[in-house]
Amino acid sequence: MLGLGGKSESVKDFIDKGAVIIDVRTPAEYQNGHIKGSKNIPLNTLSSKINEIVKLNKPVIACCASGMRSAQATSILKSNGIEAMNGGGWSSLAAKL
Repeated sequence: MLGLGGKSESVKDFIDKGAVIIDVRTPAEYQNGHIKGSKNIPLNTLSSKINEIVKLNKPVIACCASGMRSAQATSILKSNGIEAMNGGGWSSLAAKL
């Protein structure tokens, strides 16, 4: 099977499945601009919000400023059984929506 690296699904595929966008930047960064409808859950609080995210029962696209924190967030989410992808920087992700 191809796409074992997890790159087989695109942002569009996730959105089509009703994905929720979680912005893992700080509240101050989020206030300076974000994707409409995204949820702000800073990376340092993500682990404490896992149960809340599981209850959404939706795939997650994580984003941040550059893609570094969202990569960490994606790893945390996946390790907790949540279907997740790294959307990278929020502004480049917004351009794909």
